[in-house]
Amino acid sequence: MAEEKKPGFFKRLFGFGKGAEPTPEPAPPPPPIVETPPIHDEAAERIAAEIAEAKRAAEAAALERAASEKAVAERKAAAEADRQLEERRSEERLEAQRAETARQKAAKLEAARLDAERAEAARKAEAERMAAEKQAEAERAEAARAEADRLEAAKAEAARVESARIEAERAAAVKAARRAEDERLAREKAEREKAEREKAEAERLAAERSAAEQAEAAKAEAARIDAERLEAERLAAETARKMEEERLLSERLAAERLAAERAIAEQAAVERAEAERRASEAAAGPAPVEAAPKASWWQKLKSGLSRTASNVSTGITGLFTKRKLDDETLEELEDLLIQADLGIDVAARISAAVGKGRYDKEIEPDEVKAILAEEVAKVLKPVALPLVVTPKKPFVLLMVGVNGSGKTTTIGKLASKFRAEGKSVMLAAGDTFRAAAIEQLRVWGERTGAPVIARDQGGDAAGLAFDAVKEAQAKGADVLLIDTAGRLQNRTELMAELEKVIRVIKKLDETAPHATLLVLDATVGQNAISQVDIFGKQAGVTGLVMTKLDGTARGGILVALAERFKLPIHFIGVGEGVDDLEPFEATDFARAIAGLEQLGR
Repeated sequence: MAEEKKPGFFKRLFGFGKGAEPTPEPAPPPPPIVETPPIHDEAAERIAAEIAEAKRAAEAAALERAASEKAVAERKAAAEADRQLEERRSEERLEAQRAETARQKAAKLEAARLDAERAEAARKAEAERMAAEKQAEAERAEAARAEADRLEAAKAEAARVESARIEAERAAAVKAARRAEDERLAREKAEREKAEREKAEAERLAAERSAAEQAEAAKAEAARIDAERLEAERLAAETARKMEEERLLSERLAAERLAAERAIAEQAAVERAEAERRASEAAAGPAPVEAAPKASWWQKLKSGLSRTASNVSTGITGLFTKRKLDDETLEELEDLLIQADLGIDVAARISAAVGKGRYDKEIEPDEVKAILAEEVAKVLKPVALPLVVTPKKPFVLLMVGVNGSGKTTTIGKLASKFRAEGKSVMLAAGDTFRAAAIEQLRVWGERTGAPVIARDQGGDAAGLAFDAVKEAQAKGADVLLIDTAGRLQNRTELMAELEKVIRVIKKLDETAPHATLLVLDATVGQNAISQVDIFGKQAGVTGLVMTKLDGTARGGILVALAERFKLPIHFIGVGEGVDDLEPFEATDFARAIAGLEQLGR
């Protein structure tokens, strides 16, 4: 007998399938019925009762077992149902996953199909665009060919019209050319005649100009030769003067000592006579006495610059007397000012100021002099500065310059001024090459009451400067004036020695020298520019002193120096006396050099 096939999970759970019927649950077997004979006695009744009790217990046990088995069967059925439900859910999940996978594949296939369709559409659109562009290009080419044909036709027509116009113009031009040729021949004839006249005039002017240039060149050459000769003579005279300087200076110092002694004696006699006179006057009554007038500084300055002012004033008077102002006059004025050593820039500026608004008009010489003084004062006022001695002790003042410029004399005059101001002064004879310079400084020290630091001739100038600063510091002197050897600005070894003096001084006081004054001889003219340039670079010049203005016609060089270097000008000297060195005043100098009177007079 074939084994009976069990139904599946879903069939058992839901009971579906061909001819499927639910299998009934087997009923528990009924308890056995025990037939007992009727018993009528107590024992039998008791036994019957026990049997009945046993039967009831058996029935209850059977019912309890049936209930228990039913509960087990229900639990098994519920577990089976849960298992079947889980299997169904699992299958549903698998079916859902397979459906999702199928859907994703379908979506990918749809996307690929859409991409293919879009690519095909783009390809078709591109093909259509290219076809449209080719069509448009062909249309443009056709239009260009049509335009070219039109232009060619228009050009041919224009060429025909132009040819006809040119032909007409050529015919008219032939007529005009004939007429112009006649006019040209007449004009050329007139131009030839005019050119011949102009050529003759140009040749005449060229000859005159050449002659003037040759004369000017000859004049300039002669001036150069004269200048070189004068310079050579000056150098020769200066050399001779230096050779005689030692002897003459010694003699002059001796004479100065004798004169000083005589002056002291005379002063004592004068004072005694004055005392006697006052005594007699006191007894006899006052009597009017006129004192001899003493020359003022302005008078000294005007007298010192008289040669310079005379040259300038005479030239201006000759140029502007009864003459209208023009370019030639201004050029001659500029040349005159340059020859007076005022400098090219200042001369050009003054000429421009004179010519401003005055062309083709007469101008008085005094008006030109006033403009000259005003422009010179503009240049000099920014540099007309006093020498300020700071409270630092000692105030070290280094004097530099070439031989014969007047350094030693200037030191003596400055020492006298500082002493008059109540300052304690010391002098250092740093010109150790000349015994006369050492002796001359000693004389000035005696005159001014200032101690002099000196050594024998030929000593080390730098060492002397070091000792002088050290001693001035020890004594608390207000001012220390250091003389230096005169040296030409083009002698590098001498300039290097001057730098050594400055280095040695700085070892004791790094701020010293507190002022370095360059003493210039006004008679050297343009050579002063070279001196200021070289000494300024080598010695650090802080200010200028111009001497010997009383013996030169080249005082204008001070203006050129102020314009170029902008260095302070502290003092100017117009004589050998102690009172002949004064602080520089720009307006007075400018008016004196122009030949005018002092302002306020």
